[in-house]
Amino acid sequence: MEFRQLGDSDLQVSAISLGSWLTFGVGVERDQAEACVRRAFDVGINFLDTANAYGRGAAESFLGEVLDGVPRDSYVLATKVFFPMSRTDRGLSAAQIRKQCDASLARLRTDYVDLYQCHRYDRETPLEETMGALSEVVRQGKARYIGFSEWSPANIRASLEVPGSERFVSSQPQYSMLWRRPEAEVIPLCAANGISQIVWSPLAQGVLTGKYAPGSPPPEDSRAASETMGQMMGAWRGDAVLEAVQRLRPIAGEAGLTMAQLALAWVLREPNVASAIIGASRPSQIDDNAAAAGVTLDEATLRAVDEALQDAVAA
Repeated sequence: MEFRQLGDSDLQVSAISLGSWLTFGVGVERDQAEACVRRAFDVGINFLDTANAYGRGAAESFLGEVLDGVPRDSYVLATKVFFPMSRTDRGLSAAQIRKQCDASLARLRTDYVDLYQCHRYDRETPLEETMGALSEVVRQGKARYIGFSEWSPANIRASLEVPGSERFVSSQPQYSMLWRRPEAEVIPLCAANGISQIVWSPLAQGVLTGKYAPGSPPPEDSRAASETMGQMMGAWRGDAVLEAVQRLRPIAGEAGLTMAQLALAWVLREPNVASAIIGASRPSQIDDNAAAAGVTLDEATLRAVDEALQDAVAA
């Protein structure tokens, strides 16, 4: 496993990290989910990402149980706050950050998280209030560092100008061969300010594995076929996109990679990306994905990828 520094922190995170959105505590059977976590550790993954809103606490509770007894300094743990936990509990006000942080720590059965992230930007709360509360969480020892997910360049710049506050060390955007929007502004801005990317959906909800064929129903055991896990895949299921993805198959073969490994290596080619978050329902998926760490794609391969996907990329 390759390890990379997370922004201006002292955290060394595995280039492949294990996420829990739509899977742990919700979409994957308990035994399989536990097997996935164990396998992640076996292959060298040390970075686990979750959020309070995943299953309304279910994912955090699952991880708290599975990680109970695992030496706390042997893994890096990240969670998030923003989305509703009840009809009244949501957002990034100081009161919510304090309440939700304590609740997350209780579910995770730990005294601290390594990274506490704003799951989105809260337009209803003054940024100064949010940054003050996040700084308080760090200074109380409940989080080592802070990050954000899907903030605009303007919001990122504004956060850097809040005096006396802790600085963000991570950004969590959607980023993949098919979704390249962070490249225009977010990645350069973050790179200049000691903020690394932890990217979600690097496989475009599994589409970049090549398992979904144009004009065919999804495989029965796939995420797209699941009532609980397939709800967010509409944007990638059009035949034009699926046909473009199939053009990647010979490129991956020429490079000696699986389709998933090609997609993950493509994301990790960007120096500002510290880690790519994968979701897994089977340990074998973790083996395949983890093998992408440390892979270097040559210029010919990168050009071939661009040519194959030129009509399908959301730039």
